[in-house]
Amino acid sequence: MPVNATTPALAVRNVSKRFGDKVAVSALSFEVSRASVLALLGPNGAGKTTTIEMCEGFLAPDSGEIRVLGLDPTSDPTGVRRRIGIMLQGGGAYPGIRVEEMMRLTASYSDNPMDPDWLLSLVGLDAHRRTPYRRLSGGQQQRLSLALALMGRPELVFLDEPTAGMDAQSRLLVWDLIQQLKNDGVTVVLTTHLMDEAEALADQVLIIDHGSLVAAGTPAELMSEGSERSFVHVSTASALDLTGFNVPVEAIRPLTYRFQMPATPQGLAAIVSMAAKQDVLIRKLEVNKASLEEVFLDITGREMRN
Repeated sequence: MPVNATTPALAVRNVSKRFGDKVAVSALSFEVSRASVLALLGPNGAGKTTTIEMCEGFLAPDSGEIRVLGLDPTSDPTGVRRRIGIMLQGGGAYPGIRVEEMMRLTASYSDNPMDPDWLLSLVGLDAHRRTPYRRLSGGQQQRLSLALALMGRPELVFLDEPTAGMDAQSRLLVWDLIQQLKNDGVTVVLTTHLMDEAEALADQVLIIDHGSLVAAGTPAELMSEGSERSFVHVSTASALDLTGFNVPVEAIRPLTYRFQMPATPQGLAAIVSMAAKQDVLIRKLEVNKASLEEVFLDITGREMRN
């Protein structure tokens, strides 16, 4: 039955999961309101995939409770999967099958499928109907996977790295489609490593690390919390020599620096003066704007994960 106005589309309550000695998820709790977009973020190995697979009914939690559209995915995985859509980053199609064949095969599994022709047009694959899946580009495979996830008119859809491998145009198409799904009352849970994607799409962001929830809120709330310290962000045309500058500063990416300092006229003048003495052009200077990516790195650390 449909999710009512007071029932969350997804509820995860004190859920834990171990694999031998490894704790994959530890006492994790969150809820997702209907007709909203949740971005689940975390470093590799943080527990995102395990969490999603438990919600989809592919894994059973060791403890705690999950409700998907009011159903228990452990005791009723078939009932859950009739009402959800799952977009797999791996594609989920047979290598030799043609695009249109895969669409119609998937439609045959649903009681009330969407029109495969309309979906193909929607995701920009109308011209590739007879193309074997293995001959599609990575981005085209992702768009096909998205179309397959939507075929059964899901009330809740799980999207795993939905724009991985896509060009800029395809990425915008998928972003628009996610917004349309939300407007139509569909709940979207997405995992992504693209912070600007989460910032642009999500109503709620959860950051998990080592299986535990470490931050939650709207993108604006998380970025506001990250801006409690004063920062100056500078992007340059060539590298700056930061030797001797008397405030903490780090290179957050090539040719982009974060100065932890009050945004005073004197402080900004010191940065500009340093760049001028080195004949380095400042392309952009921003004050007190912490991006979601910087908040994420501040919380989870900047070291490479295995």
